[in-house]
Amino acid sequence: MKTQVAIIGGGPSGLLLGQLLHVQGIDAVVLERRTKAHVLKRIRAGVLERGLIDLLAQAQVPTRMETDGYAHDGTVISYDAESFRIDFAEHTGTPVMVYGQTEVTRDLYAARDAAGARTLFEVEDIEIENAALDGDGPVTLHFSEGGTRQRLTCDYVAGCDGYHGVSRQSIPADKRHEFEKVYPFGWLGILSETPPVHHELIYANSERGFALCSMRNDRLSRYYVQAPVDDDLARWSDDAFWDELRRRIPPEYAEALVTGPSIEKGIAPLRSFVCEPMQYGRLFLCGDAAHIVPPTGAKGLNTAASDVHYLFEALKARYLDGDSAALADYSTRALARVWKAERFSWWMTSTLHRFPGMSTFDLRMQRAELEFLRTTPSAQASLAQNYVGLPY
Repeated sequence: MKTQVAIIGGGPSGLLLGQLLHVQGIDAVVLERRTKAHVLKRIRAGVLERGLIDLLAQAQVPTRMETDGYAHDGTVISYDAESFRIDFAEHTGTPVMVYGQTEVTRDLYAARDAAGARTLFEVEDIEIENAALDGDGPVTLHFSEGGTRQRLTCDYVAGCDGYHGVSRQSIPADKRHEFEKVYPFGWLGILSETPPVHHELIYANSERGFALCSMRNDRLSRYYVQAPVDDDLARWSDDAFWDELRRRIPPEYAEALVTGPSIEKGIAPLRSFVCEPMQYGRLFLCGDAAHIVPPTGAKGLNTAASDVHYLFEALKARYLDGDSAALADYSTRALARVWKAERFSWWMTSTLHRFPGMSTFDLRMQRAELEFLRTTPSAQASLAQNYVGLPY
């Protein structure tokens, strides 16, 4: 097989890049390790920045956001006995959209199917011929599909296959620098078929630890509490979770909380990770293949989308205008925004969580940070600008 761009990974970033390229007449093949059904079963975050929404429109992807999405003009932050609201619309003129990542993926698959674009599923044992990555010739991918070894020749490879994928590992170890921070706690989260406790997200810093009240739609709620990353899930019955959540959120919301059986429950670790550079010859990394953020700032999917924007614009310039300069600058441009997203996610996590071994001084500083945020419009504007998404 031959194509212009091979995209490894059939999640939202790979699909979005493929669809953007298709609209411009640039051929791309998406290779996905799992089945489509498996990909669509993944329940992930769903706070979308304006930039991602605009990219979906640019890719001509029909979505169900108008009927199934929820525009949020702000968020509530609580600590101790205080609670206040950050008004996104007032500070930025822009809301965020709550629309599940699974639904974004479903919309992208539908658009790709309607376009007749090539997506190969259950692709295993992908190998990228490294010799061609830093040369002028085409790149060859070898992989297994249906038990048969296949070969795909392309001009460029987009690695959208996540942290454990083959793409980043195909960059020689001495050519990449990796930065990581592992947080000493996780998020215990449940999904329940209950109405959300509030129409906007609630971030809570309590003496018992962090909590988050979120939602997927008006019938599906997502809640989290900070917990040891190695905690025994068996000790967390649904009742124990609801009781703990009530203790950490403001009383008015605790009293209004509608509980029910969980349909999903798990503990997710929190960490920050960045790989530099995000390209090696004709291989370009996007999303979790290059960087991971703790979920506190809702930046994971959105930062992957900004990578897609920079790579798409560079590939479009290469194929439509014969200009390869933007491809050479892809990593520099993408990383400039990635590190800002990493900073914001780190700040949100540091400000809202209780860390093991915090001194009384540390606790006073954390409270002072939250007091400053509550009483200072410019600080609220900074949070709002970062939360709704920095410009590409």
